Amino acid sequence: MLVKKAALVVAVLALAGCAGSMGGAKSTQVSLSGSQEVPPVGSNAAGSGSISVGDDGSVSGYIRVSGMNAVAAHIHQGASGANGPVIVPFSKNADGSWSPAPGAKLNDAQLAAYKAGNTYVNVHSPEHKAGEIRGQLNP
Repeated sequence: MLVKKAALVVAVLALAGCAGSMGGAKSTQVSLSGSQEVPPVGSNAAGSGSISVGDDGSVSGYIRVSGMNAVAAHIHQGASGANGPVIVPFSKNADGSWSPAPGAKLNDAQLAAYKAGNTYVNVHSPEHKAGEIRGQLNP
């Protein structure tokens, strides 16, 4: 009887793990710096975070920045070394981190760009309105 209960617990845990991954969200770690901006920015600011994008294009996650007066953050569509349009605006959280709005979603073309590594996160400041730090999203 103990073996049957142990097998049941293992099966339930395995199913729970599968259920958690059913959305197909893949988490991408990102590191942001001024040297990745286009053109590069001389800044001591830095940032890091984790962005998850589901198979349906749903976006979640966060970034944290330090060493700057951050006033806006976004995901942009653009290859490394190129600038591009904002595709997901972020909101500032109470703890100073930034995250996409609940329900944020990439369209099919944006999702394809993300999968190809052609999206990036950048954070803007009053001193660097076009962006002070940036990190390419490489899923």
